[in-house]
Amino acid sequence: MEIKIEQLKKQYDDKIVIDIDQLTLNEGELIGLVGNNGAGKTTLMRLILDLIRANDGQVWSGGKPVTQSTEWKAYTGSYVDKGFLIDFYSPEEFFGVIAKLYNIDDATLAERLERYKPLMRDEILGVGKYIKNFSEGNRQKIGIIAAMIVNPKVLILDEPFNYLDPSSQINIAKTIQQLNKEFGTTVLISSHNLNFVSEICTRIILMEKGKIVHDLHNQNGSAEAVLNEYFTEG
Repeated sequence: MEIKIEQLKKQYDDKIVIDIDQLTLNEGELIGLVGNNGAGKTTLMRLILDLIRANDGQVWSGGKPVTQSTEWKAYTGSYVDKGFLIDFYSPEEFFGVIAKLYNIDDATLAERLERYKPLMRDEILGVGKYIKNFSEGNRQKIGIIAAMIVNPKVLILDEPFNYLDPSSQINIAKTIQQLNKEFGTTVLISSHNLNFVSEICTRIILMEKGKIVHDLHNQNGSAEAVLNEYFTEG
């Protein structure tokens, strides 16, 4: 599914945090969003998900403005922060709520969760805990899995490698890549981990102070040199 951004601006008081004239995220791309803290990455994701409103401009998903249509919600999976979780639910209850919202029956849910068992490592399902009592790493996994079990046409993940041990980071990276290839999902991930972004993303967008400073096609990690130079000089 294609996402288009036109004349998008977001301002808090006198500070402009997003200023993007035009940007298209093409269907089936796996896009990495990188930049230093304060670059505007999370704000951009929140605008795409209609969690906050722009001062000017518009985000289009599937040809319709996200602020005027709800159709995009049916094919979009996302995890931006732990506010997306329901702390006093067990993982099973939480996944059940997500399944109900996306009209996924119990048998299909069980089948899809099976796919993510290697990531869960017998630490999430069947342990009798509320989400609030899990480690930050496992809470992160729960949120990401919930975004993926809907087999979305658009997947948006903010810092998916945070809080995870090295094995889980590698597993998440491979899973994101597999979802993109298997379902043609348009994926947008932000991350400070340039190694994973360079390894799995087909396109990398570098932001600074709300603006896009580089939009790089990433063939066989070709963008890595540009990124390393930018962050070294910065």
